[in-house]
Amino acid sequence: MPQAQPPPPPPGHRLLALDPGERRTGVAVSDELGMFAHPRPAITASNREALARAVARLVAEEGLNEVIVGLPLSLAGEDSAQTARVRDLIALLRARLSVPVTAWDERLSTVQAGRIAGGAARRRSGDVDSAAAALILQAVLDSRAGASR
Repeated sequence: MPQAQPPPPPPGHRLLALDPGERRTGVAVSDELGMFAHPRPAITASNREALARAVARLVAEEGLNEVIVGLPLSLAGEDSAQTARVRDLIALLRARLSVPVTAWDERLSTVQAGRIAGGAARRRSGDVDSAAAALILQAVLDSRAGASR
């Protein structure tokens, strides 16, 4: 599914990527140049409200300019029950944050992250979730860099 491409961000435009899951939400942040995604500790929140507060804190503390949320579509590109939950989260974040919130197709990012990060202990710690967020964010950064060439 092709992604709608906003114009490339200006220098210093930092992005936050989220990979929402059942238990944890993976987190990654871009560098100052918008070239590389760096995983951060996953967020464990008891509900969407707590997650939205944690994301708002991150955006404010780190001076982030945009939030990218991985949208879990089926392999056929269709919505699932998890997709509906993530769309609800995106709506909540858009209502609470003063920065743009962009949905991004994240099919298979968690599978790929699991292969890279591997191990049951790393899955429990949230490392795989944040590695998936970093893969999503790197795809966004690469796509936007390619659009500006």
